[in-house]
Amino acid sequence: MTADSIAAPTRFLSDDKLEGRAPGSHGGQLAVEYLATEFRRLGLQPGGDGGTYFQRVPLVAITPEVKNPVIFSSSAKKENSLSLASPNDIVIMSGVQESRVHVANAELVFVGYGIVAPEYQWDDYKDVDVRGKVVVVMNNDPSSDPALFEGKRRLWYGRWDYKYLQAAKKGAAGVVIVHTTESAGYPWQVVVTSNSLEKFELPAAKGEPRLLAKMWATEDASRRIAAMGGENLDALRQAAERRDFRPRALNVQLDLAFTNKRRDIESANVLGVLPGGDAELSREAVIYTAHHDHLGIGAPRNGDSIYNGAVDNASGSGTLVAMAGAFARAETKPRRSIVFAAVTAEEQGLLGSQWYCEHPTFPSGRIAADLNMDSMNIFGPTRDLGFVGLGKSSLDDVVTTLAKAQGRSVHGDAFPDRGSFYRSDQFSFAKIGVPSIYLRGGPEYVGRPQGWGKEQQELFERTRYHQPSDEFDPNWDLRGAVEDAQLLLLAGWRVANAPELPSWKKGDEFAHIPRPRQ
Repeated sequence: MTADSIAAPTRFLSDDKLEGRAPGSHGGQLAVEYLATEFRRLGLQPGGDGGTYFQRVPLVAITPEVKNPVIFSSSAKKENSLSLASPNDIVIMSGVQESRVHVANAELVFVGYGIVAPEYQWDDYKDVDVRGKVVVVMNNDPSSDPALFEGKRRLWYGRWDYKYLQAAKKGAAGVVIVHTTESAGYPWQVVVTSNSLEKFELPAAKGEPRLLAKMWATEDASRRIAAMGGENLDALRQAAERRDFRPRALNVQLDLAFTNKRRDIESANVLGVLPGGDAELSREAVIYTAHHDHLGIGAPRNGDSIYNGAVDNASGSGTLVAMAGAFARAETKPRRSIVFAAVTAEEQGLLGSQWYCEHPTFPSGRIAADLNMDSMNIFGPTRDLGFVGLGKSSLDDVVTTLAKAQGRSVHGDAFPDRGSFYRSDQFSFAKIGVPSIYLRGGPEYVGRPQGWGKEQQELFERTRYHQPSDEFDPNWDLRGAVEDAQLLLLAGWRVANAPELPSWKKGDEFAHIPRPRQ
């Protein structure tokens, strides 16, 4: 594993010629073909459909056409209408895959965090019927009591996808998530750039609960919506920190109609396999994942409309290629098989990895672990190592042992409030019971002052994350990426040779999930 072996594929995958690698686009297809060609060149066996390197992933592409302004109304105030601009005040996405959507004069109900968590004796919905209504929810999960929801560490309950899913199960017509930079972990521009382009989904399953509209609103817009009904947003949020909170009708209505442009497209996960050297254990696998997609071509920023996604996640895909090369050149083979999976549509909601986990090439009980690479370290070598998911599985011992050999300490997620475990492809594997390793080197960098790494991460999020400025830079210091990649290589090798599969720790949220071997 070298800086050059990571940089070369990363540079190509983030080139303007690949047009931001949106799923189903010309550039996205170039990325898929390139990765398959690399796997073939390295001598990996095809792991996809019909003896190919491609696992086809059907996608539905939806572009909502929302007319400005978006009007909220109320009978509680003399000035009984509020106009919000999309996307400056509110971002609206379709929750259904139909050509026309109508949220018909729906009442707005504030439901706190929108969480139903029996293990915490927490139910924000109580017995309130929200069928056909639009629920307004806070982002994140309660953090005022460290004994609840693991304090500052964000769980899946705090993620937007959970809130949409829970509201759909309750029969709501729509959801408005109140955005703050603190609660989201990113500024409003990330919400806009991530959700204002064409959105992709897996084809809807029959009977699947669906919202009509998925929405985000700025804190200021949310404050104005609450005030229309005579409510104070801060008071509502304070009340929602307690178990005895009850949903509050806001005396505000939304009548929203828009049309959708729909395309049915196909993307692909790219799968290469290094068969294991043990006759029995080769029927089991260690899987390395990295998503190859990004946002494609979108709204120009500073004259540039190509969202290259160099760090996120050409760097991970480039490392996947380098990792495959290192394994392929090894004189001996690990006992278990190794699958190298470049998955699609992560930016659209982990869709490629979800599809793989619903159509696995190895049963979940024969997948030892997922080692996921998403946005590699470009800032240099570190004194420490962030293990997103530390404390969840027996893989803790593997990572801490190898990090110690590198002279590095291990801690959990350096930014626990952002819920990173639920934001990348390892989450799809966790939902079928497979433990994972997902590393974020730092934030303590060799030769840098205290706090420098945190500053660099926050600067990247403000100025480059999900923006056209996330481009390859030959001045990156990839020594840290190499450190992390070397550790991941050795970790996968150890897991592949271990007599037993890794396991979740007792009481972990995923420990109860069955893992069939057939």
